[in-house]
Amino acid sequence: MLRIEDTDRERSTQENVEGILEALRWLELEWDEGPISQHDRAPRHTERLRELVEAGHAYPDPASSDDVKAWKQTRGGAGYRGEPREEAGAAVRLRVPDEGETVVEDAIRGEIRFENRLFDDFVIARSDGSVLYNFAVAVDDAEMQITDVVRGDDHLSNTPKQLLVLRALGSDPPRYAHLPLLHGPDGKKLSKRHGAASVEALRAGGYLPGAVRNYLALLGWGTDDDTTLMSTPELIERFSLERVGRSSAIFDEVKLRWMNGRFMRELPLDEYVQRVRDHLAATDPAARSEFDAAAPERRRAACAIVQEKAQTLEEVWPLVRFLFEEPADDPDAWRRVMTPEARPLLAAALDALRDLASFEPASIEEALRGVVERHEAKPKQVFQPIRVAISGGTVSPGIFESLAALGREQAMARIERALERLAAPARG
Repeated sequence: MLRIEDTDRERSTQENVEGILEALRWLELEWDEGPISQHDRAPRHTERLRELVEAGHAYPDPASSDDVKAWKQTRGGAGYRGEPREEAGAAVRLRVPDEGETVVEDAIRGEIRFENRLFDDFVIARSDGSVLYNFAVAVDDAEMQITDVVRGDDHLSNTPKQLLVLRALGSDPPRYAHLPLLHGPDGKKLSKRHGAASVEALRAGGYLPGAVRNYLALLGWGTDDDTTLMSTPELIERFSLERVGRSSAIFDEVKLRWMNGRFMRELPLDEYVQRVRDHLAATDPAARSEFDAAAPERRRAACAIVQEKAQTLEEVWPLVRFLFEEPADDPDAWRRVMTPEARPLLAAALDALRDLASFEPASIEEALRGVVERHEAKPKQVFQPIRVAISGGTVSPGIFESLAALGREQAMARIERALERLAAPARG
Protein backbone atom coordinates (compact mmCIF):
# COMPACT_ATOMS: atom_id res chain seq x y z
CA MET A 1 0.00 0.00 0.00
CA LEU A 2 1.46 3.34 -1.04
CA ARG A 3 -0.13 6.08 1.04
CA ILE A 4 0.97 9.68 0.83
CA GLU A 5 0.61 11.05 4.36
CA ASP A 6 -0.03 14.63 3.35
CA THR A 7 -2.09 16.07 6.17
CA ASP A 8 0.61 18.75 6.50
CA ARG A 9 -0.37 20.75 3.44
CA GLU A 10 2.60 23.15 3.60
CA ARG A 11 5.15 20.36 3.30
CA SER A 12 3.13 18.09 1.02
CA THR A 13 3.50 20.03 -2.21
CA GLN A 14 2.91 18.35 -5.54
CA GLU A 15 6.63 18.65 -6.21
CA ASN A 16 7.47 16.76 -3.01
CA VAL A 17 4.94 14.05 -3.77
CA GLU A 18 6.32 13.61 -7.29
CA GLY A 19 9.79 13.35 -5.77
CA ILE A 20 8.63 10.44 -3.59
CA LEU A 21 7.03 8.64 -6.51
CA GLU A 22 10.02 9.17 -8.79
CA ALA A 23 12.42 7.90 -6.11
CA LEU A 24 10.36 4.74 -5.66
CA ARG A 25 10.13 4.19 -9.41
CA TRP A 26 13.89 4.58 -9.83
CA LEU A 27 14.53 2.14 -6.98
CA GLU A 28 12.14 -0.23 -8.81
CA LEU A 29 10.08 -0.62 -5.64
CA GLU A 30 6.59 -1.30 -6.89
CA TRP A 31 3.36 -1.04 -4.93
CA ASP A 32 0.13 -3.01 -5.14
CA GLU A 33 -2.36 -0.28 -4.20
CA GLY A 34 -2.26 3.49 -4.46
CA PRO A 35 -0.90 6.03 -4.31
CA ILE A 36 -3.63 7.15 -1.93
CA SER A 37 -3.66 10.69 -0.59
CA GLN A 38 -4.42 10.92 3.09
CA HIS A 39 -5.66 14.47 2.55
CA ASP A 40 -8.28 13.20 0.10
CA ARG A 41 -9.71 11.01 2.88
CA ALA A 42 -10.49 14.03 5.06
CA PRO A 43 -14.29 13.48 4.89
CA ARG A 44 -13.86 9.95 6.24
CA HIS A 45 -11.55 11.18 9.00
CA THR A 46 -14.18 13.77 9.99
CA GLU A 47 -16.81 11.05 10.13
CA ARG A 48 -14.74 8.80 12.39
CA LEU A 49 -13.87 11.79 14.57
CA ARG A 50 -17.56 12.51 15.07
CA GLU A 51 -18.13 8.87 16.06
CA LEU A 52 -15.51 9.11 18.81
CA VAL A 53 -16.94 12.38 20.15
CA GLU A 54 -20.49 10.96 20.19
CA ALA A 55 -19.26 7.81 21.97
CA GLY A 56 -17.45 9.90 24.62
CA HIS A 57 -13.97 8.74 23.58
CA ALA A 58 -13.05 12.27 22.48
CA TYR A 59 -14.21 15.74 23.43
CA PRO A 60 -13.90 19.42 22.44
CA ASP A 61 -11.58 21.46 24.62
CA PRO A 62 -10.39 25.07 24.12
CA ALA A 63 -7.46 24.72 26.57
CA SER A 64 -4.29 26.42 25.38
CA SER A 65 -0.77 25.08 25.75
CA ASP A 66 -0.32 27.40 28.75
CA ASP A 67 -3.50 25.99 30.32
CA VAL A 68 -2.18 22.45 29.86
CA LYS A 69 1.21 23.38 31.33
CA ALA A 70 -0.38 24.99 34.39
CA TRP A 71 -2.64 21.98 34.92
CA LYS A 72 0.31 19.56 34.83
CA GLN A 73 2.40 21.66 37.22
CA THR A 74 -0.24 21.37 39.92
CA ARG A 75 -0.41 17.59 39.52
CA GLY A 76 3.23 16.56 39.60
CA GLY A 77 3.61 16.24 35.83
CA ALA A 78 0.72 13.82 35.32
CA GLY A 79 -0.91 13.92 31.91
CA TYR A 80 -3.47 16.65 31.22
CA ARG A 81 -7.14 15.73 31.54
CA GLY A 82 -9.74 18.20 30.34
CA GLU A 83 -13.51 18.46 30.27
CA PRO A 84 -15.80 18.89 27.27
CA ARG A 85 -16.35 22.59 26.51
CA GLU A 86 -18.10 23.72 23.38
CA GLU A 87 -16.37 27.07 22.96
CA ALA A 88 -14.81 28.96 20.09
CA GLY A 89 -11.34 27.69 19.28
CA ALA A 90 -11.93 24.27 20.83
CA ALA A 91 -9.74 21.48 19.55
CA VAL A 92 -10.73 17.82 19.94
CA ARG A 93 -8.80 15.65 22.39
CA LEU A 94 -8.76 11.88 22.81
CA ARG A 95 -9.54 10.55 26.28
CA VAL A 96 -6.56 8.62 27.65
CA PRO A 97 -7.08 6.15 30.53
CA ASP A 98 -5.70 7.30 33.89
CA GLU A 99 -4.45 3.82 34.76
CA GLY A 100 -2.67 0.96 33.07
CA GLU A 101 -0.21 0.89 30.24
CA THR A 102 -0.19 1.09 26.49
CA VAL A 103 2.08 -1.67 25.22
CA VAL A 104 3.80 -1.57 21.84
CA GLU A 105 4.51 -5.10 20.64
CA ASP A 106 7.52 -4.33 18.48
CA ALA A 107 8.86 -6.99 16.10
CA ILE A 108 12.42 -5.75 16.62
CA ARG A 109 12.49 -4.35 20.15
CA GLY A 110 9.97 -6.59 21.88
CA GLU A 111 7.49 -5.11 24.37
CA ILE A 112 7.75 -1.40 25.01
CA ARG A 113 5.49 -0.11 27.79
CA PHE A 114 4.14 3.41 28.25
CA GLU A 115 2.30 4.54 31.39
CA ASN A 116 -1.06 6.00 30.44
CA ARG A 117 -1.10 8.44 33.37
CA LEU A 118 1.86 10.31 31.84
CA PHE A 119 0.05 10.93 28.55
CA ASP A 120 -2.03 14.04 28.03
CA ASP A 121 -5.46 13.72 26.53
CA PHE A 122 -3.81 14.59 23.25
CA VAL A 123 -5.26 16.66 20.42
CA ILE A 124 -6.51 14.65 17.45
CA ALA A 125 -8.23 17.49 15.56
CA ARG A 126 -7.60 21.22 15.30
CA SER A 127 -10.18 23.86 16.05
CA ASP A 128 -10.94 24.13 12.31
CA GLY A 129 -11.90 20.46 12.23
CA SER A 130 -8.83 19.18 10.38
CA VAL A 131 -7.40 16.05 11.97
CA LEU A 132 -3.80 15.55 13.06
CA TYR A 133 -1.33 12.99 11.78
CA ASN A 134 -1.66 10.39 14.54
CA PHE A 135 -5.44 10.25 14.19
CA ALA A 136 -5.45 10.12 10.38
CA VAL A 137 -2.80 7.38 10.35
CA ALA A 138 -4.68 5.23 12.85
CA VAL A 139 -7.97 5.55 10.96
CA ASP A 140 -6.31 4.72 7.66
CA ASP A 141 -4.33 1.79 9.06
CA ALA A 142 -7.58 0.31 10.40
CA GLU A 143 -9.72 0.90 7.33
CA MET A 144 -7.05 -0.09 4.81
CA GLN A 145 -6.37 -3.30 6.78
CA ILE A 146 -2.66 -2.55 7.11
CA THR A 147 -0.93 -5.59 8.61
CA ASP A 148 2.63 -4.27 9.06
CA VAL A 149 4.06 -0.83 9.80
CA VAL A 150 7.85 -0.71 9.45
CA ARG A 151 9.40 2.69 10.11
CA GLY A 152 12.25 4.51 11.81
CA ASP A 153 12.45 4.54 15.59
CA ASP A 154 11.99 8.32 15.56
CA HIS A 155 8.30 7.40 15.13
CA LEU A 156 8.25 5.26 18.26
CA SER A 157 6.79 8.08 20.36
CA ASN A 158 3.83 8.26 17.93
CA THR A 159 2.97 4.58 18.19
CA PRO A 160 1.30 4.53 21.66
CA LYS A 161 -0.89 7.47 20.58
CA GLN A 162 -1.92 5.59 17.45
CA LEU A 163 -2.64 2.50 19.54
CA LEU A 164 -4.86 4.56 21.84
CA VAL A 165 -6.79 5.89 18.82
CA LEU A 166 -7.16 2.36 17.43
CA ARG A 167 -8.44 1.16 20.80
CA ALA A 168 -11.04 3.94 20.84
CA LEU A 169 -12.04 3.00 17.29
CA GLY A 170 -12.42 -0.64 18.31
CA SER A 171 -9.81 -1.78 15.76
CA ASP A 172 -6.98 -4.26 16.05
CA PRO A 173 -3.50 -2.75 15.58
CA PRO A 174 -1.05 -3.74 12.85
CA ARG A 175 2.31 -5.28 13.65
CA TYR A 176 4.90 -2.59 14.34
CA ALA A 177 8.63 -2.70 13.74
CA HIS A 178 10.79 0.32 14.50
CA LEU A 179 14.12 0.38 12.69
CA PRO A 180 17.19 2.02 14.24
CA LEU A 181 18.16 5.24 12.50
CA LEU A 182 21.27 5.25 10.31
CA HIS A 183 24.53 6.62 11.61
CA GLY A 184 27.59 7.87 9.76
CA PRO A 185 31.01 6.20 9.93
CA ASP A 186 31.81 8.32 13.01
CA GLY A 187 28.93 6.69 14.91
CA LYS A 188 26.79 9.84 14.97
CA LYS A 189 23.32 10.21 13.48
CA LEU A 190 23.50 10.40 9.70
CA SER A 191 23.28 13.98 8.50
CA LYS A 192 24.45 16.34 5.80
CA ARG A 193 27.87 16.62 7.43
CA HIS A 194 28.44 12.99 6.35
CA GLY A 195 27.37 13.84 2.81
CA ALA A 196 24.19 11.89 3.53
CA ALA A 197 22.75 11.00 0.15
CA SER A 198 19.15 11.28 -0.91
CA VAL A 199 17.81 8.80 -3.42
CA GLU A 200 18.08 11.54 -6.05
CA ALA A 201 21.75 12.09 -5.18
CA LEU A 202 22.50 8.36 -5.43
CA ARG A 203 20.83 8.26 -8.83
CA ALA A 204 22.79 11.28 -10.05
CA GLY A 205 25.96 9.70 -8.65
CA GLY A 206 25.56 6.74 -10.97
CA TYR A 207 24.44 4.04 -8.58
CA LEU A 208 22.35 1.13 -9.82
CA PRO A 209 18.95 0.67 -8.17
CA GLY A 210 19.62 -3.04 -7.59
CA ALA A 211 22.84 -2.28 -5.73
CA VAL A 212 21.16 0.40 -3.62
CA ARG A 213 18.33 -2.00 -2.71
CA ASN A 214 20.85 -4.69 -1.78
CA TYR A 215 22.95 -2.32 0.33
CA LEU A 216 20.02 -0.72 2.16
CA ALA A 217 18.57 -4.14 2.98
CA LEU A 218 21.81 -5.09 4.73
CA LEU A 219 21.86 -2.05 7.02
CA GLY A 220 21.07 -3.58 10.38
CA TRP A 221 20.12 -6.96 8.92
CA GLY A 222 22.04 -9.96 7.69
CA THR A 223 21.58 -13.53 6.54
CA ASP A 224 22.47 -16.59 8.56
CA ASP A 225 25.48 -17.23 6.33
CA ASP A 226 26.55 -13.56 5.96
CA THR A 227 25.85 -13.48 2.22
CA THR A 228 26.45 -9.94 0.93
CA LEU A 229 25.47 -9.77 -2.74
CA MET A 230 21.86 -10.76 -3.36
CA SER A 231 19.28 -10.23 -6.04
CA THR A 232 16.01 -8.64 -5.01
CA PRO A 233 14.07 -11.95 -5.28
CA GLU A 234 16.64 -13.51 -2.94
CA LEU A 235 16.32 -10.59 -0.52
CA ILE A 236 12.55 -11.02 -0.52
CA GLU A 237 12.90 -14.73 0.18
CA ARG A 238 15.49 -14.43 2.95
CA PHE A 239 14.57 -11.21 4.75
CA SER A 240 12.97 -11.35 8.20
CA LEU A 241 12.25 -8.54 10.64
CA GLU A 242 13.29 -10.77 13.51
CA ARG A 243 16.92 -10.62 12.33
CA VAL A 244 17.03 -6.83 12.26
CA GLY A 245 19.33 -5.54 14.99
CA ARG A 246 18.44 -2.94 17.59
CA SER A 247 21.65 -0.97 17.20
CA SER A 248 22.01 1.82 14.67
CA ALA A 249 23.51 0.72 11.37
CA ILE A 250 26.37 2.56 9.71
CA PHE A 251 25.80 4.04 6.26
CA ASP A 252 29.19 3.74 4.57
CA GLU A 253 29.30 5.04 1.00
CA VAL A 254 32.67 3.34 0.45
CA LYS A 255 31.00 -0.04 0.89
CA LEU A 256 28.06 1.04 -1.26
CA ARG A 257 30.49 2.00 -4.04
CA TRP A 258 32.18 -1.38 -3.78
CA MET A 259 28.86 -3.17 -3.98
CA ASN A 260 27.73 -1.02 -6.90
CA GLY A 261 30.94 -1.85 -8.75
CA ARG A 262 30.24 -5.55 -8.30
CA PHE A 263 26.73 -5.11 -9.67
CA MET A 264 28.05 -3.14 -12.65
CA ARG A 265 30.62 -5.80 -13.52
CA GLU A 266 27.88 -8.43 -13.64
CA LEU A 267 25.67 -6.52 -16.10
CA PRO A 268 25.43 -7.93 -19.64
CA LEU A 269 27.41 -5.64 -21.93
CA ASP A 270 24.39 -4.42 -23.90
CA GLU A 271 22.58 -3.52 -20.67
CA TYR A 272 25.75 -1.80 -19.41
CA VAL A 273 25.83 0.34 -22.56
CA GLN A 274 22.18 1.28 -22.11
CA ARG A 275 22.69 2.15 -18.44
CA VAL A 276 25.58 4.44 -19.35
CA ARG A 277 23.52 6.07 -22.08
CA ASP A 278 20.56 6.63 -19.73
CA HIS A 279 22.84 8.12 -17.09
CA LEU A 280 24.42 10.51 -19.57
CA ALA A 281 20.97 11.50 -20.83
CA ALA A 282 20.00 12.48 -17.28
CA THR A 283 23.24 14.16 -16.23
CA ASP A 284 25.21 15.28 -19.29
CA PRO A 285 23.17 15.63 -22.51
CA ALA A 286 26.19 16.88 -24.47
CA ALA A 287 28.17 13.76 -23.57
CA ARG A 288 25.14 11.63 -24.42
CA SER A 289 25.10 13.18 -27.89
CA GLU A 290 28.77 12.31 -28.40
CA PHE A 291 28.16 8.79 -27.12
CA ASP A 292 25.18 8.31 -29.43
CA ALA A 293 27.03 9.73 -32.45
CA ALA A 294 29.66 6.98 -32.25
CA ALA A 295 29.28 3.62 -33.96
CA PRO A 296 27.65 0.90 -31.82
CA GLU A 297 30.93 -1.04 -31.88
CA ARG A 298 32.76 1.95 -30.36
CA ARG A 299 30.17 2.29 -27.58
CA ARG A 300 30.40 -1.41 -26.76
CA ALA A 301 34.19 -1.34 -26.82
CA ALA A 302 34.27 1.69 -24.51
CA CYS A 303 32.01 0.04 -21.96
CA ALA A 304 33.82 -3.28 -22.19
CA ILE A 305 37.19 -1.80 -21.27
CA VAL A 306 35.85 0.16 -18.30
CA GLN A 307 33.48 -2.42 -16.85
CA GLU A 308 36.09 -3.87 -14.50
CA LYS A 309 37.28 -0.46 -13.33
CA ALA A 310 34.30 1.88 -12.83
CA GLN A 311 32.36 1.58 -9.59
CA THR A 312 29.56 3.96 -10.58
CA LEU A 313 28.00 5.05 -13.86
CA GLU A 314 29.24 8.55 -13.07
CA GLU A 315 32.84 7.32 -13.40
CA VAL A 316 32.40 5.82 -16.86
CA TRP A 317 32.41 8.87 -19.11
CA PRO A 318 35.56 10.51 -17.68
CA LEU A 319 37.38 7.20 -18.24
CA VAL A 320 36.21 6.63 -21.84
CA ARG A 321 35.79 10.22 -23.07
CA PHE A 322 39.05 9.95 -25.03
CA LEU A 323 37.41 7.34 -27.30
CA PHE A 324 34.79 9.85 -28.43
CA GLU A 325 36.71 13.14 -28.58
CA GLU A 326 40.25 14.46 -28.74
CA PRO A 327 42.53 13.93 -25.72
CA ALA A 328 42.06 16.24 -22.76
CA ASP A 329 44.59 18.99 -22.23
CA ASP A 330 45.97 18.33 -18.76
CA PRO A 331 49.12 20.46 -18.28
CA ASP A 332 49.90 18.83 -14.96
CA ALA A 333 49.78 15.32 -16.44
CA TRP A 334 51.95 16.43 -19.36
CA ARG A 335 54.51 18.08 -17.07
CA ARG A 336 54.81 15.05 -14.80
CA VAL A 337 54.89 12.33 -17.47
CA MET A 338 56.08 13.76 -20.76
CA THR A 339 59.68 14.40 -19.75
CA PRO A 340 62.65 14.38 -22.16
CA GLU A 341 63.36 10.82 -20.99
CA ALA A 342 59.89 9.75 -22.11
CA ARG A 343 60.38 10.68 -25.78
CA PRO A 344 62.65 7.77 -26.89
CA LEU A 345 60.45 5.26 -25.05
CA LEU A 346 57.32 6.68 -26.66
CA ALA A 347 58.97 6.60 -30.08
CA ALA A 348 59.99 2.97 -29.55
CA ALA A 349 56.44 2.12 -28.51
CA LEU A 350 55.09 3.76 -31.66
CA ASP A 351 57.43 1.69 -33.85
CA ALA A 352 56.43 -1.50 -32.06
CA LEU A 353 52.74 -0.79 -32.43
CA ARG A 354 53.07 0.24 -36.07
CA ASP A 355 54.51 -3.16 -37.00
CA LEU A 356 51.68 -5.19 -35.45
CA ALA A 357 49.70 -7.43 -37.76
CA SER A 358 46.78 -7.54 -35.32
CA PHE A 359 45.80 -4.55 -33.21
CA GLU A 360 44.24 -6.58 -30.39
CA PRO A 361 44.94 -6.28 -26.65
CA ALA A 362 47.08 -9.44 -26.47
CA SER A 363 49.26 -8.40 -29.43
CA ILE A 364 49.57 -4.85 -28.12
CA GLU A 365 50.61 -6.09 -24.68
CA GLU A 366 53.27 -8.38 -26.15
CA ALA A 367 54.70 -5.56 -28.25
CA LEU A 368 54.80 -2.99 -25.44
CA ARG A 369 56.27 -5.36 -22.89
CA GLY A 370 58.97 -6.05 -25.44
CA VAL A 371 59.77 -2.33 -25.48
CA VAL A 372 59.99 -2.37 -21.66
CA GLU A 373 62.45 -5.28 -21.74
CA ARG A 374 64.63 -3.98 -24.58
CA HIS A 375 65.02 -0.58 -22.93
CA GLU A 376 65.38 -2.02 -19.42
CA ALA A 377 62.62 0.34 -18.32
CA LYS A 378 59.87 0.05 -15.81
CA PRO A 379 56.40 -0.62 -17.29
CA LYS A 380 55.16 2.73 -16.00
CA GLN A 381 57.87 4.56 -17.94
CA VAL A 382 56.47 3.18 -21.20
CA PHE A 383 52.76 2.89 -20.47
CA GLN A 384 52.15 6.27 -18.83
CA PRO A 385 53.43 8.38 -21.76
CA ILE A 386 51.20 6.34 -24.09
CA ARG A 387 48.27 6.91 -21.74
CA VAL A 388 48.83 10.68 -21.70
CA ALA A 389 49.30 10.70 -25.49
CA ILE A 390 45.99 8.96 -26.26
CA SER A 391 43.79 10.25 -23.41
CA GLY A 392 45.43 13.43 -22.18
CA GLY A 393 45.53 12.23 -18.57
CA THR A 394 47.18 9.69 -16.33
CA VAL A 395 44.04 7.67 -15.55
CA SER A 396 42.35 5.41 -18.07
CA PRO A 397 41.18 1.82 -18.40
CA GLY A 398 43.85 -0.79 -19.12
CA ILE A 399 46.36 0.62 -21.60
CA PHE A 400 46.30 -2.39 -23.94
CA GLU A 401 42.50 -2.46 -24.05
CA SER A 402 42.38 1.33 -24.44
CA LEU A 403 44.66 1.27 -27.48
CA ALA A 404 42.67 -1.54 -29.08
CA ALA A 405 39.37 0.25 -28.48
CA LEU A 406 40.74 3.49 -29.91
CA GLY A 407 41.93 1.67 -33.03
CA ARG A 408 45.26 1.61 -34.84
CA GLU A 409 44.72 4.75 -36.93
CA GLN A 410 43.69 7.09 -34.12
CA ALA A 411 46.16 5.60 -31.64
CA MET A 412 49.08 6.09 -34.04
CA ALA A 413 47.99 9.64 -34.87
CA ARG A 414 47.74 10.67 -31.22
CA ILE A 415 51.12 9.22 -30.30
CA GLU A 416 52.70 10.92 -33.31
CA ARG A 417 51.23 14.28 -32.26
CA ALA A 418 52.53 13.78 -28.73
CA LEU A 419 56.02 13.09 -30.09
CA GLU A 420 55.86 16.24 -32.22
CA ARG A 421 54.89 18.22 -29.16
CA LEU A 422 57.76 16.73 -27.18
CA ALA A 423 60.19 17.64 -29.94
CA ALA A 424 58.95 21.23 -30.19
CA PRO A 425 60.86 23.95 -28.29
CA ALA A 426 59.51 24.53 -24.79
CA ARG A 427 57.05 27.39 -24.56
CA GLY A 428 57.91 29.68 -21.71
